[in-house]
Amino acid sequence: MGLKFGVFDHIEPEEGFSLTETYEMRLQQIELLDRSGFYCYHLAEHHTPAIHSLAPSQNVFLAAAAQRTTKLRLAPCVYVLPLHHPIRLIEEISMVDALSGGRMEIGVGRGGEMEAFFWGQEATTDSNYKRYLETLEVVQKGLANDILDFHGDIYDFDELPMRMHPVQRPYPPMWYMRNVETAAINGMDTIIVGSLDSIGPEVKRYREKWEEHQGKGTLTVHGQEPKVGLTVHMVLADTDEEALEIAQPAWEVYRYNLAAPRRIEAERRGLDRFKTTKDGGYGFVGNRPANAPPRELRRDIDAELQKFDRNHTVQHPGRLGGVAMAGSPDSMREYLEEYVESGANYYVCSFQWGSITHDQAMRSIQLFVDEVMPHYVDAPAEATAAATAE
Repeated sequence: MGLKFGVFDHIEPEEGFSLTETYEMRLQQIELLDRSGFYCYHLAEHHTPAIHSLAPSQNVFLAAAAQRTTKLRLAPCVYVLPLHHPIRLIEEISMVDALSGGRMEIGVGRGGEMEAFFWGQEATTDSNYKRYLETLEVVQKGLANDILDFHGDIYDFDELPMRMHPVQRPYPPMWYMRNVETAAINGMDTIIVGSLDSIGPEVKRYREKWEEHQGKGTLTVHGQEPKVGLTVHMVLADTDEEALEIAQPAWEVYRYNLAAPRRIEAERRGLDRFKTTKDGGYGFVGNRPANAPPRELRRDIDAELQKFDRNHTVQHPGRLGGVAMAGSPDSMREYLEEYVESGANYYVCSFQWGSITHDQAMRSIQLFVDEVMPHYVDAPAEATAAATAE
């Protein structure tokens, strides 16, 4: 199969525009994505005191997007499951899948301890993980069955009738971000946050774990080849210089929006438990749960971004830390030539982030659609097959 293209979004604030105007501009972008052949729009979940996510209730926004699109698939990516009651989530997933005509996909994750704290949960790493696991099991069972029977440590449902179901059975396709092991073990598609240096090894690990846990050549429960790809923050312009002029200050604003407001609020309240410490404390992300599948440990988001800044070996003036790409369509095609060699079959763009304006994002999308996508969307699968066999 050729590359499929998706979009990942936080819906960050744009200076000078109201919430109503911001939503309308983003829906205009989504209409363009729908017309242009993108596979899926992935929307993150973050809550106050974060400032970089103006659609914390993803289902509300995606229901609106469903009415403005006909082909584009729509995915919360991710639902922070410990913050959701599973029955309400079952009902809302069923609603959005019906309103979109069966175009919903579901990303799931556990979030971090700080997110849970500001939500009002006195969560530890392990209790947060337990809530994640139970919520996921209840949601999958409730979506797939007419009767929900579940007895756990947190939730207890005794032969509860399930009156609503999604169009897609047993449930919409599911995604897990960042951890390829967890995704493969659970039969989910995956999106990696990393760089060109990391995507190849991660694709290889994902396919190995998929074969181990799902079986060689096994498709997803919906009969599709499992998708694995990388999120890349992008700016396209007519020249590399113009793109970099937009992207470099935007990257600094994005970094601030992503990490600083929550850290500042924690410091204001004296919440020392969320500080990254020299002796191994992991900041507001929290430690890894004891029973979670392994992956490379991360500290807080600042530390992760700093790692990205250092994490690239291929020098190119438009590659900001290896995780963001700014340049002309020619430079973007050069980047994608390296990308397809990794064996990934999904590519996730992020067009508006930091200080990038709506108009700049629309220009990036149009250039990508007109001058980049046609070279890859119907590309033969030989490169992917060769990379996978290595």
